[in-house]
Amino acid sequence: MRISPGVPLTPCPAWAIVPPPKKPMKKVDHAKIERAVTMILEAIGEDPKRDGLLETPGRVARMYAEIFGEGEEDPRESLAKQFDEDHHEIVLVRDIPFFSMCEHHLMPFFGKAHVAYIPNGHVVGISKLARVVEAFARRPQVQERMTSQIADIIVEELKPQGVAVVCEAVHTCMTMRGVKKPGTSVLTSAMRGGFRTRSSTRAEVMALIHGRHPA
Repeated sequence: MRISPGVPLTPCPAWAIVPPPKKPMKKVDHAKIERAVTMILEAIGEDPKRDGLLETPGRVARMYAEIFGEGEEDPRESLAKQFDEDHHEIVLVRDIPFFSMCEHHLMPFFGKAHVAYIPNGHVVGISKLARVVEAFARRPQVQERMTSQIADIIVEELKPQGVAVVCEAVHTCMTMRGVKKPGTSVLTSAMRGGFRTRSSTRAEVMALIHGRHPA
């Protein structure tokens, strides 16, 4: 369609704007998990038909559906609703508990995440940051990647001045198997923007995470 110069464009009505399609929610194949668990029980010399194990494959399938977030949406949707706010200092949500599954041995690792950002004109509801942590935890993971994923998606969606994510966790794949070192924990961090380029800002957020007053 040719538009004549000087003719004002009529704005498109809100009802005519078609939002982008939502990413389909996760779906877990319960029947396939049940068959796999039955095979594992047989492989370790157990009888899947005995009373104590008869319903175990179904229980494990439901457990995996819960652990791996069946029905959960894309974590970006948690950050879609933003509010204009003239706040340009640190926002920190500390001690967010999480449970995840090590992708190398399919054994749990669990702990807490600390998520901070410096807004750049808009903020999100603080519960949404916890939802982002939950979304990335509920999948086969490694802690290092999960920490970076949380930081990067906040950078992409909020365009803040800086993001800092620190995760600390206990990994059962090294506490109850392998080297068997209970009491050990793993800390990972991902610093973006001002937290990465300014040591004083990084020191401030680390002091806040650990409950100390910044100098």
